[in-house]
Amino acid sequence: MADIEPPIIDSPLSQTVSRDGITVRIAIFRLEEDEGWTLEVVNETGTSTVWEDPFDTDAAAFEAFERAVEAEGMDTFLDDDAEGWTTIH
Repeated sequence: MADIEPPIIDSPLSQTVSRDGITVRIAIFRLEEDEGWTLEVVNETGTSTVWEDPFDTDAAAFEAFERAVEAEGMDTFLDDDAEGWTTIH
């Protein structure tokens, strides 16, 4: 019998954001059976940045994205020499 994956709940805060000429897709989600929210930011080439620790709310996850942009700028989500690797904050 095949393993059945639990349903994924997508936050309404998931969206595409463009700033400073850089566009990223913000994915905020959780497994139906979990309480913590995951934050993933995917750039235009498909490279993903995922925060290691879950957030209590989807709003807290979105705020973490905004803090990262304020502190490091949107170019923090651009590819570097480790193209294709997932960066974990």
